[in-house]
Amino acid sequence: MKHLIKTTALISITTIIILGCASFVIKTDENDRKKKPNVIFVFTDDQRFNSLGITGDPVTETPHIDQLAQEGVFFNQAFITSPICGPSRANIFTSQWERKNQIGFTNVSHNFISEVIFNNSWQMQMKNAGYSTAFIGKHHTKIADRNDSPLNKGIDFTYYGNGHLGFYPAKKHKEFSNLKNKTQVEGLFEATEAFLKQGHETDYFFENADSSLKDRLKRRDPNKPFSVWVNFNLPHASSIGGMGTQPTDPLFYSTLYEDKKQDIELPEGYPVPISLPEEVYATADLMKYYVTSNKAKLLDEKLKMDRAVYAIDQFMGNLRKLLKDIDEDENTIIVFCSDNGLFLGEHGLGGKTILYDESVHVPLIVYSPFFKNTEKGKRLDHLVVGQDIPATILDMCGIAIPETYQGESMLPLIENRSTEWREEVFLENLFTDQGYPRQEGVRSKQYKYIRSFSKENDRNKYIPGQTVETDEEPIYEELFDIIKDPKEQNNLVGNKDYSEVLKGYRQKCKILVSELN
Repeated sequence: MKHLIKTTALISITTIIILGCASFVIKTDENDRKKKPNVIFVFTDDQRFNSLGITGDPVTETPHIDQLAQEGVFFNQAFITSPICGPSRANIFTSQWERKNQIGFTNVSHNFISEVIFNNSWQMQMKNAGYSTAFIGKHHTKIADRNDSPLNKGIDFTYYGNGHLGFYPAKKHKEFSNLKNKTQVEGLFEATEAFLKQGHETDYFFENADSSLKDRLKRRDPNKPFSVWVNFNLPHASSIGGMGTQPTDPLFYSTLYEDKKQDIELPEGYPVPISLPEEVYATADLMKYYVTSNKAKLLDEKLKMDRAVYAIDQFMGNLRKLLKDIDEDENTIIVFCSDNGLFLGEHGLGGKTILYDESVHVPLIVYSPFFKNTEKGKRLDHLVVGQDIPATILDMCGIAIPETYQGESMLPLIENRSTEWREEVFLENLFTDQGYPRQEGVRSKQYKYIRSFSKENDRNKYIPGQTVETDEEPIYEELFDIIKDPKEQNNLVGNKDYSEVLKGYRQKCKILVSELN
């Protein structure tokens, strides 16, 4: 954020350059040359905070992700500030809040990242610093034009599908026709393996690639460190489709957790009515596949999502094994996060974008083989956001953080260095289609404030600057004491005992809206 001191990041970079380089020594050849750390960022889709073994899921087994957290750092209070696919990804590309980058979900927002902004993206910064780069999987944000020209020209290996990939990407997207594995998670691991491995074992991948991709699939330069961004479209419900129905699918997609169906959790008091007034959001506004009132359908969907999370966990295990096989495990930073959470009946809702914690709270892990023993296994409670990921990656690699970034490096938090850090997170939903209300919110460790605006007035409009330009009043407000009421059930607006707290958070929201605009 602009209101945070940027010198922290600069101090971190200087520390990396002066003190940290000596630790980046790995066995690469007879000269034991020094090498910059590699980076792999794995970004999942609609994965809730509590979907892991380490965060208490009663069904899903995630031993590999849990191990990554135990060997790295897990952030208990990580948030996505625009909880919907396209804007969330744009916020990672730009390291900015949506109202700053103005890259929304629909065509109404002219959903394109400019070439200038893209050149500041963390992967292009890595490319400019001498890295061999790859972008793999789901792409939901256009770069400069409809052909994503800067992405395809700038990144060495671009292997992706636009929009929702579906469970069978090798069947639904011609871009993935060269895969041996037809399912999404396994196919994207195959692509990652093709980029990372040397030799002729993966020649088929490059030789059989669709003609439109030939110039976009450059082999990894073994003399350079690598930077890989892997984007899943799972466990997103719209991509599950016929998961596990084909004989070639891994067996666990159709059989896993059958004996644990009774352990799948539903919200207390399920089914519950939508907690918002109809003028803010109504049952009729819900997209068909987000309706959660059908218990059998919801349980089946949750079971398939659990299987998809298990598959992602297997990906993480296979990825770490691959890194060891190619002798890069002791030199590779891994970051794991989700693009947003998901409602599964809480507040009577399905889907996301509404600013309750089920939608904005996500798992975030930062792992580095260079962490000290005192840093490994930490669970930090600082308020961090998706925009902090690009700055953190660059800082950990000793690369300057662009001044355009609003996110901050989390490295000082990991290293327990004295640093000024945010006390609140600003949240927003600017997606006004499908009945969603435009919302703004402020989340601290104790309180959550949300204000909603008229969905009728906003329909088919993209107006990120509206509240700054007009000082518009909301049609509905909510205030929750997160410590006493973590499920956000008791709206304190109107409670005279919290009138001063409400007044303070209204002011905080207005200040943050202006600072981030």
